[in-house]
Amino acid sequence: MSFLTAEWRKLAIANYAIDKEILQPFVPVGTELDLWNDTCYVSLIGFLFKNTRLMGIAVPFHANFEEVNLRFYVRYKENGLWKRGVVFIKEIVPKFALSFVANTIYNENYVTMPMSHHWSEEGDERIVAYHWKFKKEWYKFTIVADRELSVIASGSETEFITEHYWGYARHNDKVTNEYEVKHPKWEQYQVKDYSIEVDFGLVYGEHFTFLNGQAPVSVMLAEGSEISVEKKRIITS
Repeated sequence: MSFLTAEWRKLAIANYAIDKEILQPFVPVGTELDLWNDTCYVSLIGFLFKNTRLMGIAVPFHANFEEVNLRFYVRYKENGLWKRGVVFIKEIVPKFALSFVANTIYNENYVTMPMSHHWSEEGDERIVAYHWKFKKEWYKFTIVADRELSVIASGSETEFITEHYWGYARHNDKVTNEYEVKHPKWEQYQVKDYSIEVDFGLVYGEHFTFLNGQAPVSVMLAEGSEISVEKKRIITS
């Protein structure tokens, strides 16, 4: 049985180029940075969990909720094949119990903050926005996109960002937690405009303050799908 099942919907994604040296202290043992056309990316991502179940059980008041995270991309070689995965700098959710479970079992970096979201359709446009509050300040990530879905092209940057099917979390200098995230290939909404209002240094740490003055290389909106998060496995150096 999967550890968690849910739907991930309306994934707003902003990708920033970053110096590899900034991320090296966060890279879990056994993995290495995964690059797109020789560029190292860190991504700000907001989305909605829906119909969430833990070990097949729906937990009251914890089925539907927002998440905003900052993540980067790694790969791990096993039996001669590369597994492409993600590492989270920080994951923001609105419920303390979610943070407690993820941090305790997977050694992730969840924190709890007030959150909300807004989805709407106006004419041929789709508006998706995620909000989170930290130290009395509300931050926001908003995308305006096409209303209709389109295919994510094979070999594209969007495919690279959306098709990392493993999660890696640093336990210590010698141990890494690995877990698989299963989902089908996603579709996207073509982005027309976006707005990002966040103090990266305050929310995610001083290593990322430079993002306050840097425009993303690309912005995407994926529809998402049903997903499952499998039980963790231990990797040792």
